Amino acid sequence: MTTIITLPVLLPMLAAAVSVIGSRSAALQRVVGVAVLAVVAVIAGVLLVVADERGPVVAELGGWAAPVGIALVADRLSALLLLVSTLVTLAVLVYAIDQRIADYGRRTASTTFHPMYLMLCAGVSLAYLTGDLFTLFVAFELMLTASYVLITRRTGARRIRAGMTYVTVSLLSSLLFLTAVALVYAATGTVNLADLSERIGMLQPGVGPVLALMLLVVFGIKAAIVPLHFWLPDSYPNAPGPVAALFAGLLTKVGFYALLRTETLLFGRDAPWTLLLVLAIATMLVGALGALAQNDLNRLLSFLLVSHIGFMLFGLAVFDAAGLSGAMLYAAHHITVLATLFLVSGLITRRTGTVALDEMGGLARTAPGLAVLFAVPALTLAGIPPTAGFVAKLALLEAGAEAGPFPQVVAGVLILASLLTLYALVRVWVRVFWGKPKPPRPDDDPTDEVLVGTARTSAPMYAATGGLIAVSLAIVVFAGPLTAVTAQAGVDLMERTPYIDAVLGPQEGR
Repeated sequence: MTTIITLPVLLPMLAAAVSVIGSRSAALQRVVGVAVLAVVAVIAGVLLVVADERGPVVAELGGWAAPVGIALVADRLSALLLLVSTLVTLAVLVYAIDQRIADYGRRTASTTFHPMYLMLCAGVSLAYLTGDLFTLFVAFELMLTASYVLITRRTGARRIRAGMTYVTVSLLSSLLFLTAVALVYAATGTVNLADLSERIGMLQPGVGPVLALMLLVVFGIKAAIVPLHFWLPDSYPNAPGPVAALFAGLLTKVGFYALLRTETLLFGRDAPWTLLLVLAIATMLVGALGALAQNDLNRLLSFLLVSHIGFMLFGLAVFDAAGLSGAMLYAAHHITVLATLFLVSGLITRRTGTVALDEMGGLARTAPGLAVLFAVPALTLAGIPPTAGFVAKLALLEAGAEAGPFPQVVAGVLILASLLTLYALVRVWVRVFWGKPKPPRPDDDPTDEVLVGTARTSAPMYAATGGLIAVSLAIVVFAGPLTAVTAQAGVDLMERTPYIDAVLGPQEGR
C-alpha cells in the first residue's frame, strides 16, 4: 500500500510523457489518457477502503523518514476527494476526446492538450496526497502551468486576456504561498504537516495566528472566497467547455482542501471561527446575487460556483466534527455537480452558438435529452430532495444548528443562498428550454478550440455528462456509508492524532 499511493501522481506524469512521444497518434493519446485515469480511479477507491478500515496510508519517498523526507499520506479525506476528482477528470476527458473527434475528425492529434491535461491531474493528486507544505506549493505550481496552457489553446485575444488575469492572480497567490512556507520554516524548522502540528503550538503568542491568516489568504484566493474571488468569473467562462468543467470541478476544491487540511491540522480551535463565518456569509450571498445579474450562462455558473464555496467554508468555520463532515460531503458533491453543469453548458453552446441567455430558447423541444441533463444537476445544486445537494446541505444545517447562535444565523443565510440558487437556475431553464426555438448563431471564431452552433454532438459526449450525473446519484444511493466515512474523517481532523501518528509514529503523551 505504501507503493500504490505514489501511482496517482506517477501514472499521469508517465502518461503525459507517452502522449508527447506519441503526439502523432491520436488513438494512442486517447487510449493512454483514458486507461491511466481509469486505473487511478480504481487505486483511489482502494486507498479509500484501506484508509477507512486501517487508518491513513503513508509512503516515505526516497526512503527518508518524516519529517526529514517527503511523505505522501492518504487518509479518509484525501482518498475520498481523490476518488471523486479522478472520476470527474475521466468523464471530462471522454467528453473532450469526442468533442475533438466531432469537430476535427478521428485522426486529429494534439501535442499539448493530452500532456497538459494529464499533468494537471497529477498536480491535483499530489495536492491531495502530499504531507508537507512545500510539496503542496509544487503541486499548485504544476496545476497552474498546465491550466494556463489549457485555457489559452487555439484561442483569440479575449481568452488570452482572461488567461492572463487567471495566471497573474495565481502567480501572486503562489508568491504569497512561498513566502508563507518560508516564514513557517523559519519559525519552526520544518514544513512537514504532521511535525508542524506539534511545533506551531510552541511558537511565541501571536505568531501562529499570523501564519494561519497568511495561509487563509493564499488558499482563499485559490478557492475563490469573497473578496478574493474577483478573478474567477472573468477566467472560467472564457475557457473551452471541457476545460471550464475541469477547472470548476477541481481547482477551487483543491484550494479549499488545502485550507481545510492546514487550518484543522496546524491551527486547531475549540469554538467556531467568527472570521470564517463572516466570509462564508459574504461568499454565499455575493456569489448568488452575482449569478442573478448575469446573461452569460457560463458567468452565471461561475458566480454560483463562488456562492457554493461559501457552503463548504461554513462547515469549516463551525470547527467541529459535524461541520467538517458536512464540508467534506459538500465538497464531494460540488466537484461532480459543477463539472456536470459546465459540460451541459458546452452542449447548449454547441446547439445555440451563444452563451447569451436571451438569445436561446425552445431547447426542451429540439433537444429534450439536453433538458434532462441540465435539470438533474440544477436541482442537485439547488439542494432539492432527495438529491446529493440536499443530503450535503442537511449535514451542514444540522452542524450549524448545534454550534451556537452565530452559526445558526449563517445556516439561515445558507438556506437563503440555496433559494437564490434555485431562482437563478429556474431563470436559466425558462430562457433556454422554454419558449419558441431560435435558430443557432454562427460561430464568431471558427479557428478557436471549439466549434459552436453546429448541433454536431456525439453520443459519448452525452454519455460522459450522464456519467457524472450517475456519480452524483451514487452519492445519494450510498449516502449512509459515505456519511459514516466523512463523520469519522471529521473526528480524525479534530483529534489530529491519527494523521500525526501515521506519519511520525505513535508516541506517548501525544
